[in-house]
This record gives sequence, structure tokens and C-alpha cells, in this order.
Amino acid sequence: MSVTKVDSIKLGLVDDHNLFRKGLMSLIHGLNGNYSILFDAVSGEDLQQRINPAILPDIVLLDINMPGMDGFQTVKWLHSTYPSVKVLVVSMIGRERTMIQMLRLGVKGYLSKDVELKELGEALTAIHEKGFYYTDFITGKLVHSFQYGIPEMDSYLQFHELKEREQVFIKHACSELTYKEIADIMCVSEKSVDGYRNSVFEKLGTKSRVGLVIYAIKRGWVDI
Repeated sequence: MSVTKVDSIKLGLVDDHNLFRKGLMSLIHGLNGNYSILFDAVSGEDLQQRINPAILPDIVLLDINMPGMDGFQTVKWLHSTYPSVKVLVVSMIGRERTMIQMLRLGVKGYLSKDVELKELGEALTAIHEKGFYYTDFITGKLVHSFQYGIPEMDSYLQFHELKEREQVFIKHACSELTYKEIADIMCVSEKSVDGYRNSVFEKLGTKSRVGLVIYAIKRGWVDI
């Protein structure tokens, strides 16, 4: 974490992958700009604990897939609690539906995690000075959504709409763990896991664990 500099662009980083987050911090320190990293957090809940109302970041660099409070929930909380804080999404998720959802929530930019350092600097500068940074690719997706709509956008159940324990169950279910092992990890009974499974199956309209895994992968809820 850096010392806050006068008139610096104040940043916050939120990503559950420690190696990426620490690497991003190092890259930002190497940019030709006046940046101060106020905090780094591993999730939306961690952000809520670390953000200081007295010294707010100008920009929060945010991942989407995180345990507990994901990127969608975090953006909503930031906008309702600290509306002056701008959000730049940095994610490996490149699906049009996800991008448009984030743009509709009011994020000011959307970058891939394999972005070049130069573009990261350009994005931070543009968001700070102009209020947004939309690449030609993102602009094209946005225009396309306005012209043709995103098929079934609102019909899909969103991950953040599930209960927290259901979210945890889904992530464990999309692995080689048995239901008994999932119960042990979640510190609940096998009967409770059966309850999570039945509830998730009903909400997603799936009939098997395989169907659940396919649904989760298609929606980008889990990484493979």
C-alpha cells in the first residue's frame, strides 16, 4: 500500500486472486502517473471493511467473480453508499451479456485482465479526467445492445440473486468433491447440502449436478 500523495489519483483494488492483485499493484506503481493505492481487498465484504469514508478512492479496480459479495453486488453497494467513487472492471469475463450488465450498473470502464500496461494507464487517466473509458470494442457491444437487445438478458437468474450458502454450494459442486465432502467443508450436515442442491436445482431449472455445472460454466459463475 502506498502513501497518499497530494493531488494523486487515489485507487482501490478488489480481486480475490492474491497473485494478480499484488501484480497489479506493482504495475500501477510502475506507470507514469501520480497514483496512490489506498487499499487492496479480496471481496466486496473486505472492501466494505477497508474503505475509509474520510479518504475515498477516485477509482476502484474491480473483479467480477469473487466469493461472497461478487462484482455486481459490490458495484451496487458502492454506487448507493459512495456514488462519487468510479468503478473500472478488470476481469477475464468477456461475454457481451456481462459487459452490458456492468455498464448498465454504471461502471466507467471495462478491461480484460490481459490488458497492456499502456492501456491500463490510459483507462485510469481517462476515467479520472473525463469520467469514463470505453474501448471501441465495448462501445460496439453497447451500441449493439441498444439496437438489437441482449436475448433473454433479464430471464437469466443472476449469481448474486442466490443466497450466499447456495453460491458457496454451487462453487463446490462444480468440482470433484462429493456431496459429503462439500458438507464437511461448509460445516453443515449432508441433509443441509441436499437442501441447497434441491433449492438450486429448482431455481436454475436443472435436474442433475451435470446440468448445474453446465449452467454455471455458461453463465461464467465458475472458472474452468
